[in-house]
Amino acid sequence: MEYKKLWTDMHSNIHHEQMELLPEWFGQVKKIMDFWPVAYYPFYMRPTESGLKVEDRYEDGLIKIDWEQIREFTNQANKEGYPMFMGYEWQGTGKDGDHNVFFLNNDGEQRHPDTYRELAAAYKGEPVIGIPHHVAYQPGSRGKNWDTHDEVFSPFAEIYSCHGCSETDDGPLLMKRHVHMGPRTGETVFERAIEKGYRIGMIAAGDNHSVPAVFEHGSMCALAADCTKEAIWEAFVNRRVYGVSQSRIEVDFSVDGAEMGSEITTGGEAELSFRIKGTAAVDRVEILRDNILEKMVVHSGTWERKEQSGVIRFKFRLEFGWGPDIRVYPDAICRVWNGLLKVDGKLLGVEKCWNNFGQELTSQTEDSCEFSLTTYQSTATGKWMGPSNVTTEGFIFEVEADADSSIHLTVEGKEYAFLVRDMLKSSSVTALWDEVEKLTEDTWGKITHYRDDPWWHNAYKFKVGRAYPEDSYLLEHHETINVEEDCCYRLRVWQKNNDAAWTSPVFLRTGQGLAEKKED
Repeated sequence: MEYKKLWTDMHSNIHHEQMELLPEWFGQVKKIMDFWPVAYYPFYMRPTESGLKVEDRYEDGLIKIDWEQIREFTNQANKEGYPMFMGYEWQGTGKDGDHNVFFLNNDGEQRHPDTYRELAAAYKGEPVIGIPHHVAYQPGSRGKNWDTHDEVFSPFAEIYSCHGCSETDDGPLLMKRHVHMGPRTGETVFERAIEKGYRIGMIAAGDNHSVPAVFEHGSMCALAADCTKEAIWEAFVNRRVYGVSQSRIEVDFSVDGAEMGSEITTGGEAELSFRIKGTAAVDRVEILRDNILEKMVVHSGTWERKEQSGVIRFKFRLEFGWGPDIRVYPDAICRVWNGLLKVDGKLLGVEKCWNNFGQELTSQTEDSCEFSLTTYQSTATGKWMGPSNVTTEGFIFEVEADADSSIHLTVEGKEYAFLVRDMLKSSSVTALWDEVEKLTEDTWGKITHYRDDPWWHNAYKFKVGRAYPEDSYLLEHHETINVEEDCCYRLRVWQKNNDAAWTSPVFLRTGQGLAEKKED
């Protein structure tokens, strides 16, 4: 069956004091995502008598008021045709790990028992799921307790977010942002769930508390028959989901025709297939059997020497930001960029790489697009638990044009041209020198220095990323695997820019192996 790839941030924590911003959050999500499971956050930092602040849950009456507002808002969004889901975060005593609870229907109520088992039992038989997140923290201290896991109530886990990666304790994507909750431990990583034989999928999501759908914090893809709540929910409960760390790497993965998340009975030989469409050059695809690398399909080195001539397809990223150090220029908090991109060919696709409010794709034609972006010098996506890095805003473009044509970019009325031939070799950075020279003189007078640090370090810049030809980001693979015992196969995809994708496994049953381990 052909499924639609539908994208969302499945971990947007809106707080009590932010409820008046719910329409703004929804507006941001609608610009970027195909559907939205909001996750109300019923917690706050409560001061104790001694002055120490501890995280605690708001009073039930206050939560109820907010919950009814979310219910009314979700009903209206659904009535207008947008698939929004109600949800909230559950933490209990912290012994079982944090979970976001989501409802198919809009008549659900929040429940806050102490334990995960009580939570799962409270919703047994209802169309409700509880998704664990940042699972790799310390057991007993908000890390996931896999011993109490219910694979029906929790069909998949969030293994990447602003916290970092919880898949394994060996990977390069660390968990460093929230140092107070760390460090990461191998005792609770996602791999432990696979070892225990659970049928469980995996996603990425933001864990965003100030802005939903933050590009740099990850997102998830649901493979659904159509963009309705019912079809999306069917994808959820069947684990037909995957996650990406940043950009929207498209992944199709199956074993004997069964999509990711499936459980099938097989024996002897099976056909494993995948197709990747990246957003930049794909470096490698790791095929894992259970938690062990079975095979690495290396794509780097297969395309770089091919001549690019005539009309080609390629992708490149355009980023705006950087700018003045606010310790030197405290008023330079944000900047609005107005721009126009035009190609000598066809503009095939535009992916929004947005991290904050204030972004607009104002128009798009067959060969051009206009936009208005707002970049920030202070974090707009932080919270009490730790700020995000200052971010850029931009797009990933897919273009069909002659290899000897140009990309035309207008920024604040000034025109720039970039030869595709040059872009295929390297990225380039352009600083707004006139602006920073004027800013420096207006603030500090006419100064001289033997190097350009005072100007370069405080200049707004935009970066035109390297153009990657289609050969670099398309990859298809088929192979026959031998299945001698119960196991699962999954993919880990890496691009050269370090963007990653993780698929839910396909679970293969022969009557031996994992099924026996699970009974033990």
